[in-house]
Amino acid sequence: MTRVVHYLNQFFVGQGGEDAASAPPGRTQGPVGPGRRLQQLMGDGFEIVATVHCGDDDASGRPEAIAEILALAAEEHPDLLVIGPAFTSGRYGLACARLAAAAVEAGIPVLAAMHADNPGLDEAGAAPVVASGAVAREMGPSLERLAQAARVVAAGEPLTAAHGSIGRTRRRVVRAEEPAAVRAVDLVLARLGGDRERTEVPLPRFDRVTPAAPVTDLTNAVVALVTEGGLVPDGNPHRLESARATRWLRYPLHGIDELTSGKYQSVHGGFSTAWANEDPHRILPLDVARELEDEGAIGRLHEEYLVTAGNGTSVGNARRFGVEWAADLRRSGARAAILTAT
Repeated sequence: MTRVVHYLNQFFVGQGGEDAASAPPGRTQGPVGPGRRLQQLMGDGFEIVATVHCGDDDASGRPEAIAEILALAAEEHPDLLVIGPAFTSGRYGLACARLAAAAVEAGIPVLAAMHADNPGLDEAGAAPVVASGAVAREMGPSLERLAQAARVVAAGEPLTAAHGSIGRTRRRVVRAEEPAAVRAVDLVLARLGGDRERTEVPLPRFDRVTPAAPVTDLTNAVVALVTEGGLVPDGNPHRLESARATRWLRYPLHGIDELTSGKYQSVHGGFSTAWANEDPHRILPLDVARELEDEGAIGRLHEEYLVTAGNGTSVGNARRFGVEWAADLRRSGARAAILTAT
């Protein structure tokens, strides 16, 4: 019988939502919440002996939390630690990834599940991670894939792309046909011959953005406020996504001198929004911007603010948002923007 310990956050063990995000590490015997379905899917050869859990704020923000969670799991002597699925949730994903990396370092077999766009994925290091859906409503198929991957990892077999493996690939020792010295000389000769692409270690490629020149005279400039902090009118009337946003919105600032609690809220899914909702200026500093406007430090404030939620946003969408924001602001006459990021 394979002994499994399952890690979930405060929401999926039923402790609560943001009100329980600071909950400390804890442990419950047996499967809890989605763990019950996972237990069924893994089959008779597996038993979830305990569920360890922690609030997202505590797990992702307190340095000692991961070690405490891992200690609770280790006390159950697991043959496998299963983590998640975390979908695209920022804090949850970060905690899951760090716990997976810590388990590898401690020599505990581990498997985590999250979406490929989860911002915490890179912190899992070489720990095996299987792809989940993007949101919790995809829990069913995500658990099916997780159960299948758990059987693979428990059997000591490598998790491959065919099983849904994502993230960093574990390095494995292979025997090359030529020794390193010969391969190095071959690469040098290839470079000298004009082949700039040949390599044994391909690196990720990211776009480079040249910063715009600074504005020389702000006293005559129209300045815009833009944010990825998910700040929208209360109730989120236009349904901005809290994660993996596919669009951005605009809201008026004309005639508004301050953003009051109860009229605005942050729907960002990657951080605790309690402080932002208490004072929306923590996300969009309209109060200070109005002071600068009154003092003549800036020409005037743009009459709208632009907003999206930068939580697990794909590179393609983020690039598109930037291009569209820049074009929109230029058309409106804005010559500078204050971008607040969480």
